[in-house]
Amino acid sequence: MSDNKIIERIKSQYGSLIIDSHDFRGDQTVTVKKDCTIEFFKFLRDDSELDFNFLMDLTAVDYASKKDDRFEVVYHFYSLKHNHRLRIKIPVSIDDCIADSITPLWKTANWYEREIWDMYGIKFRGHPNLRRILLYEEFKGHPLRKDYPINKRQPLIGPLN
Repeated sequence: MSDNKIIERIKSQYGSLIIDSHDFRGDQTVTVKKDCTIEFFKFLRDDSELDFNFLMDLTAVDYASKKDDRFEVVYHFYSLKHNHRLRIKIPVSIDDCIADSITPLWKTANWYEREIWDMYGIKFRGHPNLRRILLYEEFKGHPLRKDYPINKRQPLIGPLN
């Protein structure tokens, strides 16, 4: 399947969810509405023409200067069978800082989603165990947010020696 046909295939099934898409130098990116369901991701994984069976990475971006949809959750998929890649972006606002978990489809999303929660404060609806993964439970805030104060004092673990 050629690169532009990947985006065309997604648009043919989920055109109403698509906010934006581009194919730049073989880099397919599709931005979808936040209300896309797990069925959308299941389509990406199970459709024989797409077959995105490998979740390469899952991260977030903080666009602090944006008033609406300050964050983006960014998924990077790869098809082992077809040797093609796809980036999916979902805008997330500060007021409704939640996205659906894809852990039921890709088990490795478990740790990625926990890391995003820990660092950015974006929650994942339906996640089986959403708790901090890099920082300790008493840590206040989410340090990869652009407005996180760099000199903020945190609760200490144990006595100072």
